Amino acid sequence: MREQLQAFIRYLSEDKGLAKNTLDSYERDLVQYLDYLESQGVLSLQASSRINISGYLLGLKQKGRAVATLSRSMVSIRALYQYLVREHLLDSDPTIHLESPKPVKRVPMVMSIQEVGKLLGAPQTSTPNGMRDKAMLEVLYATGIRVSELISLDVESVNTSLGFIRCSGSGGRERIVPLGEIASQYVSAYIESMRPKLLKASKPEPALFVGHLGTRMTRQGFWKIIKKYATDSEIRQEITPHTLRHSFAAHLLENGADLRSVQEMLGHADISTTQIYAQLNRGKIKEVYDRAHPRARME
Repeated sequence: MREQLQAFIRYLSEDKGLAKNTLDSYERDLVQYLDYLESQGVLSLQASSRINISGYLLGLKQKGRAVATLSRSMVSIRALYQYLVREHLLDSDPTIHLESPKPVKRVPMVMSIQEVGKLLGAPQTSTPNGMRDKAMLEVLYATGIRVSELISLDVESVNTSLGFIRCSGSGGRERIVPLGEIASQYVSAYIESMRPKLLKASKPEPALFVGHLGTRMTRQGFWKIIKKYATDSEIRQEITPHTLRHSFAAHLLENGADLRSVQEMLGHADISTTQIYAQLNRGKIKEVYDRAHPRARME
């Protein structure tokens, strides 16, 4: 079994060109699986079965391993058996009808509308940096775009008179997202009066949002900015740029937006990704019902 495992790892390295960290992960998972087989008296992969695989995964679950760990182990085991079948070292793949453990989708953290107001009101717009920060926060909450999309915006990507931005998401898919009057107002003010003060005269810069060097704002730079204003606003929960994206989606649905429109604005390829925000909204509805309906609770 160990020799077949090493042959499989060589195949992943030489034929598939996988990185060392990935190879180490496969090998670590599979060594543990082979140890389990030997402990059960199974001395060859040809003698192993679907029952052995299920028993191994059940054992991991009983030890309290995370669903992500179980899922990764299943991927490694399945890849090994597929390799053995392809090399004619095994007649059939015992993992064919085994389902991978489904990772539990975490409920995204959402700020209240009041908290968003405090955060967006924190920058001092009398300074170039403050106006830039205000415009960035307003755009992030008004559009729900990712932080990578935010810092990738160029001046020509924004139309403040019509109130929309054009951005490229994952896979290079371009989409048009409404900007809203308030965000448009602050972006216009930033471009006209404060952005020129942040630029360096040496060369032109297409980026909409620039840092202290006069070049495109970095992801790390914006993380520091949002952390600073979260602290200034005395918001206790951990705030990240993605928190505003979550809040954008949740607040739209809470106020009656349809799921398909929110999916399009967020740039989700699959609507199931967007549906988690609808689940948050259902929780809100239940909370309102329990608070407002005269017979929601027994006295």
